[in-house]
Amino acid sequence: MQLATYFAQTRGAQAGLARALRVPQSLPSAWAATDPEKRRPVPIQHCVAIERATGGAVTRRDLRPDDWQSIWPELASPASVHPAAAGEVGHG
Repeated sequence: MQLATYFAQTRGAQAGLARALRVPQSLPSAWAATDPEKRRPVPIQHCVAIERATGGAVTRRDLRPDDWQSIWPELASPASVHPAAAGEVGHG
């Protein structure tokens, strides 16, 4: 899930994330900006904390789609592929 989507769906999430990361609220806002001109990449050192703070709703892959493979190559192993990313559909 995109960070902007998470913020839109979760009341107070942006302020809560800023507090959890101990950063100004303007930073998560810039990371989630929908305007590419205003959007800033999420620093690597915050990605795992964001993934944990969102309960896995926003993953490192979501936050760093262009380079997560080189930063966290262990996430590319077949055992850790997210079912949605693998094209699987839940049954039940």
